[in-house]
Order: sequence, then structure tokens, then C-alpha cells
Amino acid sequence: MREDMSSILADVFSVLDIETSCLEEKNKRDHFTQLVGACMFFVPDVVLKERLDPETLETLGLIKQAQQFNQKIVKIKTKLFYKQQKFNLLREENEGYAKLVTELGQDLSGSVTSHLMLESIKSLIGCFNLDPNRVLDIILEVYECRSDQDEFFLPLIKSYMCEPQTLCHILGFKFKFHQEPNGETPTSLYHVAAALLQHNLIELEDLYVHLLPLDSTIMEEHKSEILEAKQIARKLTMVVVPSEKSEDKEKEREKEEEKSEKPPDNQKLGLLEALLRIGDWNHAQSIMNQMPPFYATSHKAIALALCQLLHLTVEPLYRRAGVPKGAKGGVLRVHWSKRAPQPAESFEDLRREAFSMMGYLGPHMAHDPILFAKVVRLGKGFMKEVAGGVTIRAVDTLLSCFLSIADQVLLPSLSLMECNACMSEELWGLFKLFPYQHRYRLYGQWKNETYSSHPLLVKVKAQTIDRAKYIMKRLTKENVKPSGRQIGKLSHSNPTILFDYILSQIQWYDNLITPVVDSLKYLTSLNYDVLAYCIIEALANPEKEKMKHDDTTISSWLQSLASLCGAVFRKYPIELAGLLQYVTNQLKAGKSFDLLILKEVVQKMAGIEITDEMTLEQLEAMTGGEQLKAEGGYFGQIRNTKKSSQRLKEALLEHELALPLCLLMAQQRNGVVFSEGGEKHLKLVGKLYDQCHDTLVQFGGFLASNLSTEDYIKRVPPVDVLCNQFHTPHDAAFFLSRPMYAHQILSKYDELKKAEKGNRQQQKVHKYVAACEYVMAPVHEAVVSLHLPKVWDDLRPQFYATFWSLTMYDLAVPHGAYDREVCKLKAQIKAIDENPEMPLNKKKKEKERCTALQDKLLEEEKKQLEHVQRVLHRLKLEKDNWLLAKSTKNETITKFLQLCVFPRCVFSAIDAVFCARFVELVHQQKTTNFCTLLCYDRVFSDIIYTVASCTENEARRYGRFLCCMLETVTRWHSDRAIYEKECGNYPGFLTIFRATGFDGGNKADQLDYENFRHVVHKWHYKLTKASVHCLETGEYTHIRNILIVLTKILPCYPKVLNLGQALECRVHKICQEEKERRPDLYALAMGYSGQLKGRKVHMVPENEFHHKEPPVRSTTPANLQNGPGGASKPPASASGTGRSEEGVAEDADKSKDKPHGTVKPAGKTNNAASKVPTSNGNGAPNRYEMSSRRDDKEDKEKSGKEKKEKKEKTPGGTPEVKATGRGEKQKEERPGKEEKARDTKEKTPKVDKEKVKKEEKMAREDKSKTGDFKSSDKESSKERDIAKANSKGEKISAAGSLKSPVPRSESAESEREQKRRKLDSHASPSHSSTVKVSLMCLSLNPHQHYANHSTATQSKSKEREVDKKESEKHRERKEDKDRKDRKRVSTCRPTASMDYSNNDREMSQEVKRRKDENGTGESEARFPCSCFSNGDIVARSAVFLQLPSTPPKPSLLPSPQALPSMPRVPAPPAPHRLTAVTRARALGPPPRKRVMWPRPRRTHQAEKR
Repeated sequence: MREDMSSILADVFSVLDIETSCLEEKNKRDHFTQLVGACMFFVPDVVLKERLDPETLETLGLIKQAQQFNQKIVKIKTKLFYKQQKFNLLREENEGYAKLVTELGQDLSGSVTSHLMLESIKSLIGCFNLDPNRVLDIILEVYECRSDQDEFFLPLIKSYMCEPQTLCHILGFKFKFHQEPNGETPTSLYHVAAALLQHNLIELEDLYVHLLPLDSTIMEEHKSEILEAKQIARKLTMVVVPSEKSEDKEKEREKEEEKSEKPPDNQKLGLLEALLRIGDWNHAQSIMNQMPPFYATSHKAIALALCQLLHLTVEPLYRRAGVPKGAKGGVLRVHWSKRAPQPAESFEDLRREAFSMMGYLGPHMAHDPILFAKVVRLGKGFMKEVAGGVTIRAVDTLLSCFLSIADQVLLPSLSLMECNACMSEELWGLFKLFPYQHRYRLYGQWKNETYSSHPLLVKVKAQTIDRAKYIMKRLTKENVKPSGRQIGKLSHSNPTILFDYILSQIQWYDNLITPVVDSLKYLTSLNYDVLAYCIIEALANPEKEKMKHDDTTISSWLQSLASLCGAVFRKYPIELAGLLQYVTNQLKAGKSFDLLILKEVVQKMAGIEITDEMTLEQLEAMTGGEQLKAEGGYFGQIRNTKKSSQRLKEALLEHELALPLCLLMAQQRNGVVFSEGGEKHLKLVGKLYDQCHDTLVQFGGFLASNLSTEDYIKRVPPVDVLCNQFHTPHDAAFFLSRPMYAHQILSKYDELKKAEKGNRQQQKVHKYVAACEYVMAPVHEAVVSLHLPKVWDDLRPQFYATFWSLTMYDLAVPHGAYDREVCKLKAQIKAIDENPEMPLNKKKKEKERCTALQDKLLEEEKKQLEHVQRVLHRLKLEKDNWLLAKSTKNETITKFLQLCVFPRCVFSAIDAVFCARFVELVHQQKTTNFCTLLCYDRVFSDIIYTVASCTENEARRYGRFLCCMLETVTRWHSDRAIYEKECGNYPGFLTIFRATGFDGGNKADQLDYENFRHVVHKWHYKLTKASVHCLETGEYTHIRNILIVLTKILPCYPKVLNLGQALECRVHKICQEEKERRPDLYALAMGYSGQLKGRKVHMVPENEFHHKEPPVRSTTPANLQNGPGGASKPPASASGTGRSEEGVAEDADKSKDKPHGTVKPAGKTNNAASKVPTSNGNGAPNRYEMSSRRDDKEDKEKSGKEKKEKKEKTPGGTPEVKATGRGEKQKEERPGKEEKARDTKEKTPKVDKEKVKKEEKMAREDKSKTGDFKSSDKESSKERDIAKANSKGEKISAAGSLKSPVPRSESAESEREQKRRKLDSHASPSHSSTVKVSLMCLSLNPHQHYANHSTATQSKSKEREVDKKESEKHRERKEDKDRKDRKRVSTCRPTASMDYSNNDREMSQEVKRRKDENGTGESEARFPCSCFSNGDIVARSAVFLQLPSTPPKPSLLPSPQALPSMPRVPAPPAPHRLTAVTRARALGPPPRKRVMWPRPRRTHQAEKR
């Protein structure tokens, strides 16, 4: 049964009593009394008497009479509540109070105790009739005066009166007395109240209601303080007129004076202070909970009292674990009662009360810097014990507590301290033990949230910004030192606010970077770390766009911050982990903008500079050792980078970021295009790609030069793992692995040298070769998995690995660069000796430095020389096993260029030089199955696709590669002796493709010097043709890249005068067109144009560039010749420039196309070709191309029969004509006939105009029927129709791909027709390039393309009759044919894959047909001068670009032996990495494809016509 059951039943009976007494039914009342009577045995009578009515009690027999009971209750209540016990004050004797005061005021140090005092007080009260309440009041008064006697008075009061309410009322009256307007509550009263509260003699709730002010008043006061602080902050950030500013200052002073005159008397805060003084933390905490946060501790007295309490609480633990070595301090003694918080003996004890005290203290620990230092040192002691392995319970909880204290107490307190650098350094001693993630979290809270939590901090923030503005306005290079001191003082307390403002200024004004960096030398270590955080936060600001509004360039604020990062992190010891991790995280997220930061940091800290604008001297220096690179390889010599590069290396290794950054950058190169590049401008995509690539090269170079061998090998996986598992592109994978292989080879070589001591050079070389075989054997096996098995039919893995593992350091010693740097150092030493102003000790140091550098360079040169000799010997031993003879040399060269040269030549400037030198080295080594001539021809033949697929920096590297290749070719071209020495007897200049061996004595198979000069001229012509094509496309990428390439190859090209004039004319046009439209292209074109004009003096006429005899006779008037030296020059200049370019280049072709043993001398060949009177200085191809554009409209007007005749007249168009060569005499005579016809036609302009109008009308009719689709037959007919068009007297158009600088003559056609034909001639890059190359190939064989001059000229009337008859028949046939063509095209166009597969099948069928018709004799396998046809070039470019190849025309296909079989590689490592969209932008629309049908053989009648 429950204990309170009787009370519950009594309550129930009481309710029932009231209810039943109101009822009229007596039986229910009787039942109730019976129930109560039955329960009386377990419900006491006393309880029933308290709860039931007197009448019920009388019925139950518990009382006798209800009336008497009621009277008795009234008497008792009256006595209790209404009758006062009056003491007769007149009877109280003053002597009693005097004796009471005397008793309480005696010396209490003796044997007087509170018990004896209580007995005396009782005696006095009884003897003198004293009022007990007045006695208690006197006891409290005496206690207030002797507040130090707590131990005596508290037991006395407790034993005198144990009624808390009475005691609380008396204290309340005392506090009420001091609440007058000018009253001030004494401190002693607060102490008495606090002591009574601590000993639980009174309750805080009872006393709290007697204190003023009210809680609502305190809350309003707090809100007003916050509003006032915000107003002050707003005023400080606003621009104020000086007069208004002075008035505001005066008002503020008046307010401050008023506050100081009338301080509020807050009794609650006074009681709180007293509680804290005596150590009553529980009651103090209860009072602070009733107030706003940090309101109580914002009063200095309370803050100091709480600090003192904290001192005493943490003292024992601080003495054990916090005192630094060698420090001395006074020991605080605990002297209060046991009711105070217990001192902390261990870190777990801090969780009891110390941490909560610190939390209530908040930012106001700034009032006690000593306590601040103690707390920080306790944190350091805790972290050291954790790191030392000391077992501490709840380590994670304690760590989170210390972090919270740092966030809520330490950092806000530091903000309120004034310039206390010692506290900042002390705090850094704790923070540096935290990982940077914790630190940056604290800085973020400090910067973004802490300053808004308290009115004082709001004011401090505004004052800091105001002061920072003042300093930054006056900061210049001249006053860096005083301004730096001011920045340092301000940063000790509020670094986040200061740096945030400084960074905002730097983002706007980048010229502040240098003075700001110099002025930061007075910062503390904590401030440097905060600066790093602020920089990262500014970089990651989501509200800022990282691109400019044009979406083509990176924003200037990002570039400014990146420059600041590099300068600050290099100069000052700031931890790099946070910044590096930020860049890594951005790369993980697929964002590459912030790689600019890493690039600047590596450049400034490690001194590794990445630029494609290197001079030749710098590039040469970069091929040497590390010392030579540092001295002569960079624009600015960054000295003293040893410490900073060491810091960067340690940060990367400690946080394991070296390899992840490399891999992410390598993968991000493609990510820039495929992930980021979809919506971005093509120009910006190229810049981001270049930035990503350059940073990868720079960062990889830093790792290779700074990491030790063990660190590098340990972190970089093998190349097959990089490619297959991490999906790293092959070029980047070998770039990262290359230093590892070099380290391993040198280590193994040193090991072998130590094992067998031999000083002979031969022994050292053999040991080096053995070391290479040992290290590279696993690499040879690993690279096999990188490509399809078919690749290794032509290239050996050994050759592939050798190419990718070597560098320029291994191939040649830059003696010139070493000599230059040594001479510079000698000149410095001499200048130091001659400088009289330099002190002697400084002279000595500088001379020692220069001498030491000189010795290092000489030693490095010697070391590299020995290394190069060993490498060359190794290559000499390996060369015979590099290339296999399983397939043609053409296929071997294709794979070598596709998998080795092209990917690497655009990787870096050094790699571009390496590729060119490696090709030359392979040639010099007389490598088996390597055709040097074919390799060079493939490089120079068609550069359009390669140039179009490059980014800006890749174009520079590609141009440098072409320049180095041209240097070699130019050297061979310059002197017969050099050519005979370096090429004459080398297998690379054999003209038989499938030769497996090499017989040095067989001169018939070697390309002689004169024919080589023809070939070089052909290469120059093809470079010109490709360049002009790119310039005429109008595409931004084409024009920019070709101008960059042309600028790079300017030292070696152009060398021929007419080619240079053609380029100059087209570049001049670019300057005019792009001046207002695209200023960057205009600047490039103007720069190149100026340099080209300066090179004009070094250009030579064509007949001096290669042997070219002047024509024997010419029927062409001088005023009709076109090209350079055309209409405005005398005939002598035309004959002086020699034959057409392609005609002369054909000399080499003619000499090698004949069977073995029937090679004719060059002179005879030239004589045979010199009969063609079409030389014009610019060459026949120029005339061919310009005429083809002029005749674009005429092709639609000609009769079907004439059109068929034109097709049949073109030799080389079908293999039958090549084989038989009939009608050769008529071919030679035809140009003469056409020239005569043209002369007669020019004399009848009226008839000509009528004919032009008629032809235009017929062309419009034909065009409306045929549509826009142009077949390849029409294109080829245009190419072959030149001679007939000339015979009709129309002028040759100057709008060809190679334009003459001479203004063209006036034409009879309208300006509108000229524009239309010009647009038609630039249909698309690939289309026009196909036509141009086909024209080139046609023009290479002039003896096959020109008719005999002796043929009689037909009359005009006969021509018109033929035109009229045949045009009607042809129109009908043409309509039927075009209808079928459109139907066939509509069925063939649905998918690109169908077109490509059909075209490939058609190509193979055409090759097979030609092979059957021509046979496979040895003459077809010989090396022709024009090594590749149009189809071959397109196919090669398509493989390089990873695009499907465009099928060449059947009539232009090379022999089956010369046609390279292009393997279908899934993803070759081509340098082109643009998406399909950007590739289409770069290359223009693809050429239209049509089915090629065999052309009919030419009949005798058509040949006669």
C-alpha cells in the first residue's frame, strides 16, 4: 500500500462530503458516513479532522459538538493572523544593544566560538527584553563590517535563526535601502549575501526578486548596445564630410562623459561579482543564465573575478603540464571553503567546471593575458601528451572542448587585445599542433561569425577596417617599412579583417602586390597562417566569376591573387598544405582555373619557369644540367630558392599530394575539352588546356629536380600502370616516368662501377649499356600493352621506349651555352674587381660565389659530355633492332610520326627540339629500314590539319619543331659537300621504299644533290600553300596558329623570293581585314609582317634556290604573265625567276620515276621541260589554281563533249595515259596554241562580253538544276580546263591560294561575280586543301600535262558551233545525271560511318584497279619527288586527328607500294584533343564525298581537238 493512501482517501472523502451535503436524499448521505466510518481504521483521525466539515465529523463521532469546534477555530486564526505580539519598546534597554554590539565586536581570534556567542546573545535578549529581529539585523550589520570573519558569523546566523524567509526579508530591506537614485550598494553587503547563498542559508530565488534592475531592463539595455555598435560601424564605413565627422565625434564624447558620470548601480551584477569572488560558481552560473550572453562578463570587474576563479581552478594542472621549460611563476594558494570548485589535477577535471567557466567568460579573457597564456599552454600540454601516447580518457571529447574554447574564447579575446604579438605567437604554438583543417575551420568562424556576436567585437571590426583603409591609401614602394609596421600592429589582433580588406584591394589593383608583400614581414606566425586561409577563401568565393565578361580570358582578380600567392609563399614561411589541397580538390571537381595558382607557386618557390617564348640561347641552356638551367634557362634569375623549394617539396610529400596532382593535371587536359569545354569559347578552352599542360610540365620538372631518387621511384608507378589503371595519356605518363628511368640507370651504373673497378672508357660504356638493359627491359615489356599488336609489326618496343625515355640532355652537350655562362661569370668577377664602392668583404663573397658557380658549370659540362658519349654508344648498338622490315617504310614512318613524333613535339619546347634532333640522330646512325627523306616529306607535306588542331602554345612548339627540322634541311641544302658527307651515302636517302638492305656503292638508288634541292623547294612550296590556305579560311584558330608557326620558322622559311612575296601579300590582307574585328590576330599578323620584311634581304630567286634553266623560247607576252614578276615587270624578270615551282620540283620526280639504270642527268631533264613557256616567277601551280577559280562558272557552260575532252586531255588522270604516254607531241604544242588564241581574243572585247553574258545565263540555268552539290568530276575538270580557258583570252584571277603581290589587271567580269567566285574558292579547309594538293600533284609533271605548242589554233566560229551543238546534248545528259546523283547522295548521306566505309572501299577498289592496269614493277616502288598524293595526306592527317580520312581521287592515288596502310588504332596519342564541335570549328565543314567512277579512255578525235 502506498504511504500517501490515507491522504488520498481523505481528499476523496472531502469531495464526497461536499457533494452529499448538497443532496436532498438522506440515504446517500448515510451511505457516505458509513463508508467513512468503515475506512477510519487506516485513515487517521487527524487527517479527517483537517479535511472534513465539522458536521460530518460530529456525525462520525470524532468531535463532540460542531458549534464549539467552529468557535475554537476562529479563536486560533485570530491569534495567529490578527493578534500582534507587541514588545514594549520602552521596556527595551539600550544597555542590552550596547552589550550586544560589544560582544559581536570583540576580538574573535581567541577562544570565542559561535556557540558561546549565541548563548551570550540569548542571555542579553532575555535580560534586556531585546527584539530578536533587531538582534538579527545587528548581527548582519556587524558581519557586514567584519566580512572577513565568515567562519565565525555564518555558523552563528545559522544557529540563531534557521528561517530562510526571515533572513531573506531582512537582506531584501537592506538592498532596498540602497536603491535610491544616487545610492550605491556597498560591496560588503554583496559579500554577506553571497556568503549566505553559498552556505544555503537563503535561496537565490527569494533574494533575486529584491534586486534591481529587472531582467527586462537588462535585455533592453543589451539590445540598445548592439544597435549603437552597429550604428558606429556604419558611420565608420560611410563617406562623411569632414564637418559632419567632427560633429559626430563631439556627440560621441558627450555620450561617453554622461556614461562615465552616472554608472548604473546593477545589484545583480554586484551580487554576481561577490559570488565569483568567494568561489560560488553554481549560484553565479544561475545568475548569468538569466542575462544575455556575455552581458555579465562584459563588465570588467566580473570578468576579472571569473578569471581569478579560473586561475585557482587550473593552477595545479598548469603547474604539472603547462609550465614551459625554464619559466618561473608564483604559486597561487587556495584559501576558501570546500564549497568552491575543486582545482583540476588532470585534463579530465577540466571538463567539470573549467571549460564552462571559460565559455561564460568568452571574448573578455582579453582582460587577463596571463590566464590566456595559461589556457593556451594547457592546450599545448594536452596535444603533446596525446602525441606522446599518454593514455587520456575521452581524448576526442577533450580535443573538441579545446577547439571550442579556441573558437569561443581565445580568438575573440585576441581580437580585443591591443597589439599583443606575444599572445599571437603563444596561440600559434597551440594551433600549429592542429591539422590545417581544424585551423581553417577556426579562422572561418572567427572571420565570419565571431565579430557579430558581441557589440564590442562589432565596433572593433569597424575600427579595424577604417584603420586598414587609412594604411592602404598611403602604402607605396617608398614607405613600405613604416606602413608594414602599422599593418603588423593591426594584424596582431584582427588579422582576418585586415587581410580580407587587403586582398580585396589587390584584386582591383595588382600594382599593390609588391609593396604589400614587402610590408608583411612584421607579421606573426599565426598571422601568416591566417593569411593563407584568407587567400584560399578569396579564391573559392562563389560570388566571383573566374572569367571575364567576354568568356575568353581568365579574370584579372584571379591572376592577381595567383601572383600574390607565389610571392607570399616564397618569401614567408607559410604552410602550403591548405593551398595545395584546395587546388587538388578543384581538379577533382573538374575545375582547372585554379591551376594558375599552382603554376605561380611553383615558379616563384622553385624557380622553374614555363614559357614558350624562350630565346634560342635559353632553349639551348635548358638542354644542359640543372645548374645551367638555373643560370641561363629562365628570363628572370630567381635566386635563393633552395629553402622555398624544400618547403614546397616537404608539403607535397607530407600530405601525399605529388602524384595525385600530376595524375589529375594529366587527366584534366582532356577534361578541359570534354567536360569544361562544351559551353566555353574555343579560345578560352585552348587557354585552359595550355595552362593545364604547362603546369603539368612545370610541376613534373619540379618533382624530377627536387625529389630524391628513392622518393620519386616510391611515388611514381610504372608507365603501364599510369596508362592502363590511371588512364594517363601516354605522353604525360612517359614525362612522369622519364626521370625515374634516368635515376634507376645511373644508380645501376654506379653499382656496376663499384662492383668491378675499371677505369677504361670502354669498360664504363659497356657497364652503362648493361645498366640500361637491366632497367629498360621491364619497360620494353610494359609498353607492349599500350598499343595494338599490329603496331609492333613496324616499330620495336625497344625503339618506342628509347624514344620516349631519352631527353635532349642525353643527345647533345650545349657547349655554346656553357661557354656563354662561364664568360658571364668571368665578366662579373672582373666588374666586381673594378667596383671601388663595394666593400671588401662583399667583394670577396661575390667573387667566391661566381668562382664556385663557374667550377660547377665546368664540372657539369664534363659530366654531361661523358654521359652523352655513353648514350650515343648505346644507341649505336641498339639501332639495328629498332625497326622491322615486315611492312613498307611508308607504314613504319607513319607509325613513328603518329605514336612518337607528333605527340611529343607539342608537349614542350625542349621536346620539340628533341624530336627534330632524334630524327636527325636516327638518320646519322644509319638506322636500318628508316627512310629519312620520307620522314621529312611527311612532316612538311601538309601541315594544315596539324596546325588547325593545335592550341596556341602547341602551335608555338610545333613551329619550333618545324624550325629545327628546316634547319637540318637548310644545312644540307646549303652546300653540296655537306650533303654528300651527311646524306649522300646514307640509307635514309634511298629512293626505293621496300629495300631491306643497304648497299653503299649503289649510287643510282641515292637521291643526288640537285634533286634534293628540287625536293626542298617542293617542301617550301607546300608549306607556302598550306600557310596561305590557313590564312584564307577566315577561321580564328587557323589564322592564329599558322601565324605563330610562321613566326617560329622564320629563320629558315621562306627562302624563295616569290614564296615570300605571296605570304607577304596574304598577311598584309589579314592585317587590313582583322584590324577592327580581331585585334589579337591583327597584332600577330603585324608582328610577322614586320619580321618578314626584315628577312627579305636573305631571300633568293627560285633559280638560285635550286637549279632551274631559263626557258628557250616563250610565246607569252610579258604583260600577260602573272604571279610575282607578273604584269608590272619586264620579260627579263619573268625569265630570270625560272620555271614553275612544281615543274622544277618534278625534275627530281622524273629522274626517279624511270626504271633502275636509266636515270638521266638533271640537265637533260631540265632541257626537256624548259620548252614549256609558262614560267611566271610564281610557278605553274599558281596559275593553275587561279585559273580554276576563274573557270568555276565556265565549267557549267561548256558542252558535254568538250568537258569529256578536258577530262581525257589530262595525263595522269588515268593510269592508261601514264602507261602509254601517247600524243606527247600534241601536248607540248597545245600551250602555244592556247596563248595565240588568248592574244587574238583579247583584241575583241565586245564579242567577249557578249559571250560572257551568254555563258553566265547558261550557268545560272545549269545551277538551278544541279543544286549546290559539286561532284569531284567537276573539280577535276576545273583543274584540267586551264589551258582552254586561257585560249579564250580571259585574264588570270589573282585570288588563288598563292596571291601575287602585284595588283591584278582589270577584268571584264562584274565585281559581284568576282566575290562569288572568291567565296566558292574557299568552300572549306578540307575541301580547298584537297583541291590544292591535287593541283599540286598535277603540276608536278608538266611534260605529261601540257600539249604540244605546234598544234594549229581552231577558229572561233568553229568553236562556237561546237559549243552550241554540244551544249544542248550535254544539258539533257546533265539533267539525268544530276537527278541520279542527288538520289544517290540522299541515300548515301544518312550517317558519317556509311560514307567513310564506302569511301574506304572505293579507295581500295581503285588501288586494285590501278595495280592491275599498271603492274607492280620496280619503277613504281621508287621514291618519287612528290612523296604523297592528296589522298595520302588526307589519310595521314585523319589518323593524326583521329578523324575518318577523306578518300582521294582515283586519278591522284599513288602506286600501291607507296600507299600507306593506315591501321585503325582506337585512340592514338595524337596531339589533337578538341571535341567534335571544336574540331569542326577548327577544321571547317568536311569535304563532300562522292563515289568515284573510272574515267573513259581518251579517243583519238578528242585528242585531236
